[in-house]
Amino acid sequence: MIEIQLLRAGCIEMAEEDIENALQGMVTLQERMVHLIQQLSMPLVEVSMVVSKQIAGLMKSLNEHIEISSDTFPNKVMHSWDLLDDDEIDSSVQSSFELEKVMSIVDEQRMDILETLIRVTLIETDFTLADALLALRPWEQIARTQLSKANGPGQLFSPIEIPEDW
Repeated sequence: MIEIQLLRAGCIEMAEEDIENALQGMVTLQERMVHLIQQLSMPLVEVSMVVSKQIAGLMKSLNEHIEISSDTFPNKVMHSWDLLDDDEIDSSVQSSFELEKVMSIVDEQRMDILETLIRVTLIETDFTLADALLALRPWEQIARTQLSKANGPGQLFSPIEIPEDW
């Protein structure tokens, strides 16, 4: 995974023991998220909303840290990753989803469960802000890619497609 490559390549300065702990934490978070999302058959839109909310909160904290410390972080931490380009994305598709209707259909309890799992795992594994963002960026990338291909509400509420190698 890319976050492992970033950690190993020294893009984020860490001691070897800290790298191992970060990697173990990322694996733990990944396993828990995959298991819960599959167990609950969570729709793409719900996973996307939860991941987006978590990333927004982490970015707010990281930006506050940067203001105080003047630290710098790699683009892979600071910005969304490019969409996966395994399929062509039809940019001519005009989406006319009614946001209010989509929001009325989402399962808030299911989303709260995923949000709690992410938050608890980040705390339990003692993630740094950068580690947490690196762990969530692949989820954001997959969700954004699948959302970009959605051409109807049915696809928004279909279970998110998790790659086999996750």
